[in-house]
Amino acid sequence: MKQILLAIQFLTIIPVTVKGACTEEDLAGSASFFPLAGAVQGLLIAAAAYVALNFFTVEIASALVITVLLLSDGGFDIDGLIDTFDALAVKSTGDRERDIEKRLLVMKDSSIGAIGATALVVSVLLKFVLLNYFLRISTLPVILASLFIIPVFSKWVTVFAMFLGKPARKDGLGRIFMEGVQKKQLVLSSLVLLVFYMITTRLYIYPQYVLQGVWLFAVIMPAACMLTLLTMRITLGKFGGLTGDHMGALSECTEVLLLAVIPAWLQHST
Repeated sequence: MKQILLAIQFLTIIPVTVKGACTEEDLAGSASFFPLAGAVQGLLIAAAAYVALNFFTVEIASALVITVLLLSDGGFDIDGLIDTFDALAVKSTGDRERDIEKRLLVMKDSSIGAIGATALVVSVLLKFVLLNYFLRISTLPVILASLFIIPVFSKWVTVFAMFLGKPARKDGLGRIFMEGVQKKQLVLSSLVLLVFYMITTRLYIYPQYVLQGVWLFAVIMPAACMLTLLTMRITLGKFGGLTGDHMGALSECTEVLLLAVIPAWLQHST
């Protein structure tokens, strides 16, 4: 139970209390339940979409849903996106080790640079446009189910990255997770993801055509994994490994990817 509460506390703004001392093992173990924390986010944005679509236009509903999505994790992921892109903007000097050190220092800077601000605007704009399109072409049950499952996937990919990646720093939370997440945490988090997806697919998306939901999973899972592998390749070259900010950036990019892929696939497969 402690690890579940830690995952919710770490990834959402839900005010939960974790009793007792918290060890590095507890923190790493909480990664098993990152998709569960994503499900909490999913419930919040699905509820926001349901209420907003009953009272406002599609454009206003899209803006409100994105606002709830950004606020539901306390800005943790979008902050990681900003820091990551600011650091990527550091020009190379030809000395790889020195460049990596400079990029890691930039990521610790609390100020926002031009590239980071641009990444923020582009991410929010893409989400608004894609969600606005999705709300117009889909039925309410499909919309609610998809909005629920997207944060579940975006949190799972970070566990996948932790399992495969190596830490860019010798300290910090990123190191704890990447050194502590083993096959057990990856398997358990994958099971949590599958359970939520199966329940969602069965109840909402395709109550009579469950097989279509399986095919959708076969589309979005490889897409999310390929994005994760691409992210790891870039961060390994530019930073020497992964940090917590990179996890947030990966989560944000996964949400944009799924908001593009799911509506496109649903429209052309049904």
